[in-house]
Amino acid sequence: MKKQNIYIGLGILVSLILVYWLFFSSGTEGNFEILAEVKKGQFKVEITSSGELQALNSIQILGPVEARRYRIGNFTIETMVDEGTVVKKGDFIASLDKTELFGRMEDRRLDLEQTMATFDQTRLDTSLVLRLERDNLINLEYEVGAKKLVLDQSQYEPPAIIKQNEYNHQKAIRDLEQAKERYRIKSLQEKARMVEVSAKLRESQLEVSQMQAALDKFTVTAPQNGMVIYYQGYGGKVKEGSQISSWDPVVATLPDLSTMQSITYINEVDIRKIKVGQKVQIGLDAFPDKKLTGQVIQVANVGQQRPNSDAKVFEVLVRVNESDGLLRPAMTTSNSILIEERNDVVYVPLEAINVQNDSINYVYLKNGQKQEVKLGVANSNDVIIEMGLEEGQDIFLSTPEWSKDTSISLLAELNGKRNLNEDDVISKADSTMIPGYQVRPVIN
Repeated sequence: MKKQNIYIGLGILVSLILVYWLFFSSGTEGNFEILAEVKKGQFKVEITSSGELQALNSIQILGPVEARRYRIGNFTIETMVDEGTVVKKGDFIASLDKTELFGRMEDRRLDLEQTMATFDQTRLDTSLVLRLERDNLINLEYEVGAKKLVLDQSQYEPPAIIKQNEYNHQKAIRDLEQAKERYRIKSLQEKARMVEVSAKLRESQLEVSQMQAALDKFTVTAPQNGMVIYYQGYGGKVKEGSQISSWDPVVATLPDLSTMQSITYINEVDIRKIKVGQKVQIGLDAFPDKKLTGQVIQVANVGQQRPNSDAKVFEVLVRVNESDGLLRPAMTTSNSILIEERNDVVYVPLEAINVQNDSINYVYLKNGQKQEVKLGVANSNDVIIEMGLEEGQDIFLSTPEWSKDTSISLLAELNGKRNLNEDDVISKADSTMIPGYQVRPVIN
């Protein structure tokens, strides 16, 4: 036990000695001199942002569009499958409240029964009226025959009687012709009545049939195979208990998971750098080891303000080149949009760049010099050095002790291109240090 305590004590002592040696033995009061090597090679300028996967194409699952014909403005979703459910064509998706349409359909059924009764009554009336007219025609034809027989038999009678019989015969013929015309007109009238009631009957039958078809659509089924994704409406996601409008009866969507896109939002400061066609490296938070590629397909022209943020952002759509069964809508992505790529360029970390008088960029060399440099484009970590450094040189990332006693070695190529009057402040022949400086990274 005593040996164990001795070992623990020795360990603590050694740790304290190491800490003291690392932090206090340099005599620089915590000012560490960290070096970095000037590198040469491929340089990428990228803008990184998070995004969310969505299907590039999707089919909307609609409720009964016909409901608005029956003056039904809204209906409630009674039951609905869970979001993310994989369904096949014809599978159940949701059930909508049928109460209002069902009540109106019952009213139409009563109207249909009344129309059918009227149709049957009219048909019977028509049959009876026309039958009476036909019987009357038959009787009048008999009457004409009888009058003709009396006329023929009266040829030996006095002229007055013959004349009277001729009048009677002609009157019978006239009555028969009038009856025929009346029957023709009656037939047309009854036919018109039947056409009218038949049309009303067909209209009622069609309306009931259409209402029944619309009522059947209150049970929503999948139009094709896919995964059910809840529709994002104005009032939030459409789900069980939600109300949908008959003018926009979208119940859910079935995305095409074979082609996906990442929706991301870029700050207004960087949006000018984003162009359609730029390449994108896509990472998935759910699968850190999986890397995908993509391409910018759309950049919004109008900015928007996201919730809990004061900055304006612009929506950017990135098409995912690969198709993967693991990809699901609403997965979070990291998007690195390639803005510019250069080969065989010299670059250093941004921390190594110092600025004097807002016009002179310089670095601290390991050999004890302060060297002016000309900066090129930069990314979030490094900056291209167009002039002033070569590959393999060592530079300081921190401010060395000798910085105050050393002047800047300027580049002759930049004379006359700086903001300050160099002849009044510094020249190549003058070794006097420029008074006052600030240290900060600069991104062109």
